[in-house]
Amino acid sequence: MRRTRPDAHQHLTTQAIELSMAAPQVVAQRLTRMAFAGVNPSQKDHDELMLMGSEKLLAFQQSWMAMWTQAWHSQMELAESLTRGSLALASGSAANDDHPAQVLMQVPEAAARVLSAGLAPVHDQAMSNARRLSALAG
Repeated sequence: MRRTRPDAHQHLTTQAIELSMAAPQVVAQRLTRMAFAGVNPSQKDHDELMLMGSEKLLAFQQSWMAMWTQAWHSQMELAESLTRGSLALASGSAANDDHPAQVLMQVPEAAARVLSAGLAPVHDQAMSNARRLSALAG
C-alpha cells in the first residue's frame, strides 16, 4: 500500500467544521429570503428554491460516486500491499513496512480518505452557496 497522507483525518475534520458553519448560514439566508418573498415569490426566488432541491440531488450522487471510487482505490492498494507483504514474509525478506499487520494499521487513514471524498461535493456546494448568498445579501 502506498504511503497514506498523514493529514487525512485533519482534512476530514476541517471539511466537517467548515460545513457545520456554512450549512446553517445557507439555511438562514434561504429561509429569510423565503419569508420575505411570502406567498408570491419572484422568479429569482423561485429559481433559488428550485436550485435548493436539484443541487442536493447532484451533491448526493457525486458524494456516493466519490466514496465508491476512493473505496475501490483503497481496497486495491490494500490488496496489493497485503500480497506484497505476504510474499515478502514468506520469503523471509519482509521489512517493517511490508508486514501485513503494519499494512492493516493504515485502514483508518483509508477510511478517512473515503469519508473525505464523500463529504467533498457537499462541502464544496455549501461553501459556494454561502459565498454566493452572502454576496447577494450584502
